[in-house]
Amino acid sequence: MKHTISFYFFIFFGLSLLTGIPGSLLAEQWNPEQQEAPGNRRYDEAKFYYNQLQTSQALSSSRDNWLKGSRNFRRIYLASPKSALAPSCLFMLGRIYSNMYEKFAETRDLDESISYFKDVVRLFPKSRLADDSYFALGGLYLNEKKNPQKAGEFFREIINNYSTGDMYPQAESQLKILSQEHNIALPKAMMSSKSFDRLSYVLPVKYWSSDKYTRIVIMASNPVNYNEVLLGKTKDRPARLYIDFKKSYIEPQYRAPVPIEDGLLKRIRTGQFSPDTVRVVLDIESIENYKIFSLPDPFRVVIDVHGKTPPPPSIKNIKRDKTVAKHNPQKQGNPQLIARTKAKKMLTPDGTHKQNKLVESVPSNEKLSLAQQLGLGVRTIVIDPGHGGKDPGAMGYGLKEKDIVLALAKQLAPILRAKLGCKVILTRETDVFIPLEERTAIANTQNADIFLSLHVNAHPSNKVRGIETYFLNLSTNAEAMRVAAMENATSTHQMSDLQDILLDIMKNSKITESSRLAQTIHNSIVDAAQNKGYSNIKNLGVKQAPFYVLIGAQMPAILLEVAFITNKKDAKNLKDPLFMKMISQEIVQGVQLYMESTTAQLRGQTWVE
Repeated sequence: MKHTISFYFFIFFGLSLLTGIPGSLLAEQWNPEQQEAPGNRRYDEAKFYYNQLQTSQALSSSRDNWLKGSRNFRRIYLASPKSALAPSCLFMLGRIYSNMYEKFAETRDLDESISYFKDVVRLFPKSRLADDSYFALGGLYLNEKKNPQKAGEFFREIINNYSTGDMYPQAESQLKILSQEHNIALPKAMMSSKSFDRLSYVLPVKYWSSDKYTRIVIMASNPVNYNEVLLGKTKDRPARLYIDFKKSYIEPQYRAPVPIEDGLLKRIRTGQFSPDTVRVVLDIESIENYKIFSLPDPFRVVIDVHGKTPPPPSIKNIKRDKTVAKHNPQKQGNPQLIARTKAKKMLTPDGTHKQNKLVESVPSNEKLSLAQQLGLGVRTIVIDPGHGGKDPGAMGYGLKEKDIVLALAKQLAPILRAKLGCKVILTRETDVFIPLEERTAIANTQNADIFLSLHVNAHPSNKVRGIETYFLNLSTNAEAMRVAAMENATSTHQMSDLQDILLDIMKNSKITESSRLAQTIHNSIVDAAQNKGYSNIKNLGVKQAPFYVLIGAQMPAILLEVAFITNKKDAKNLKDPLFMKMISQEIVQGVQLYMESTTAQLRGQTWVE
């Protein structure tokens, strides 16, 4: 060895003189000890023998030859248990014993293999082979130990701690399959992020159901693509509507079927249909029609299902209510009639016919809807105090919108009950947060005849003030879209996108009646304000815009913005009990005038098919 070192010293000295490169740098580039690397040579020899075991049937048929192969790696490891080759030796020992178990089916070999792979991750967690060892452990526990739960733990280690490792994609795929087949929860690292490959969470389904209507809301952590399929009723099964959410995941605890047996909706089944698809199945007693649309911030899919309804009663059998004022709405007929799309003819007093068509703007008194023609009464009114809980709404001058409108609703409800004899329901009676789509669902499932959503306005300029009233419709008015975006807690850009959805949704909406109700209540408030000392209130008029809270309402539905909380004078009015009392009284007056005009316009008109 001394002669070898002397020989190398002579070579380095000569090269240094010839090249001018310092001997220390040459030593760094050419280390004779490293060149010899007996450990590396022995490892390469051990790998060569292992490859022979893999390819030679004669060699691999003997268990002793496999044991010899294991000894080759074990000796290298024991000679230097902290060297760079140590994790590779342990990993190869795990592979050899795994191969032995496959070939000879001896349980002790499986246990040895697992033990060596565990040694790799325990002793060398930062090794490049750590993620390979975890993946091997996952495969052994899944396929040999038949323990998918334990296998999932090893695959999750790769996802959580080795995101840049080469086994990450394979571990991700295995976990998706385990989640689908064995209800194993996925790690959060696989969920929604900026990465295109991540899955989105689908959250537990919410629903509201009556015997003729069901609203289902399905939220997701991010916008997802979805499609629906309707399966008709069979002899053994009810009608089914299922929705598939792509690149999505639902946690195992939310996958059990939920029996409802509550009106139209019978059961909800949610499951991991495929490794990256969530399927929600709705078992429904009967389906006349349904609408599906999505809303942003947060992303959710809303499904409105309407059950089959008996045909409306013949006009001949309807008794006209001759009373215009102070009628008893409790004695009126069933208000839940599905508007038919077929054109009808109306016979007027002069004997001529004219077509009754759906209009999408504020109508004149001559254009009457089906409900108006039948003279249906108002039995139930739902009042919706906007915002609440974590959502304060607009704020200004020490006031919060959520508090103002809740107080207004509580003041309004008893006056409506006393003066009109109606059943009045509040969507919230305390300071709690209720999603916008739930508020409409409450009105629909309660078979409400009128829906009033109460709000207070706000504007970037503190000079803007006044009262304005809205009904659901498309809009090109920038200010109306700004107000809708504010109340929807979204952007005006997303509001523009929503208008495309509304084109289809609003085909059966009560646009005509809603616009008439909005105009009647709005005028009542404005007129009273002029006569009761609030003449400086600006009349901003009746407008239309796509408010989320009004989408899908099956009754005349409006949204009132009673004042601007950002204007000093309006804020002063909001603190004035007399002003708030006037608003309440005039809303009631407007509802009564709407009811009276509905009946009055029926006189002298008869429907014919």
